[in-house]
Amino acid sequence: MSNFTSNTEMLRAEIAAAAARLIAEDGADYGTAKKKAARQVLGNAKVRGEIMPDNAQIEEEVRIYNELFFADTQPARLLHLRKLALRLMEDLARFSPYLTGAVLNGTAGEHSDIHLQLFAESAKDVEIFLLNKNVDFEVSETPHFSGRGEPVETVSFMWHDEGVHLALYETDDVRGAAKAGPDGRPLRANAEGVRALIAETEQK
Repeated sequence: MSNFTSNTEMLRAEIAAAAARLIAEDGADYGTAKKKAARQVLGNAKVRGEIMPDNAQIEEEVRIYNELFFADTQPARLLHLRKLALRLMEDLARFSPYLTGAVLNGTAGEHSDIHLQLFAESAKDVEIFLLNKNVDFEVSETPHFSGRGEPVETVSFMWHDEGVHLALYETDDVRGAAKAGPDGRPLRANAEGVRALIAETEQK
């Protein structure tokens, strides 16, 4: 291995570890954590693309960080969020909800919110459903999971003192949704999948 390669990998690992700390401790999102971590490690030096870790590497570092520093609290927090997510998914069953993000992949901590993808005939149907439940929500946009096309409408609200974000996709989008990432971990799970995760945790 050349010195260039080993130095690049060392810097990438250092940035990934610093980003993981920002995510676990402060609740930073991955994009913000990467930028801040790169600045911490490299100062004002120009960041070459190959030095930036990908999300999978950062996610692994978040797992390690949680095991090292939050082993006594993080598993219970994760289970709590998964159970809440399941209750919400059962309420939203007509919109084919899928759990994504940190609550699914197991890295959720103190600052993590619940992220669901819904597949509905119309975003308005979801909004009306929430209004009828007296849910006070805000509307924003999230990039489409395919990386192509228009961003999708996202509604966010507090539910049982936890932040919830519902990304509202069209019903046809579910066919193009990749089920697993490059590392083989699932990218989304339906209610049945979340029930299985909860059961697995409670059996340990």
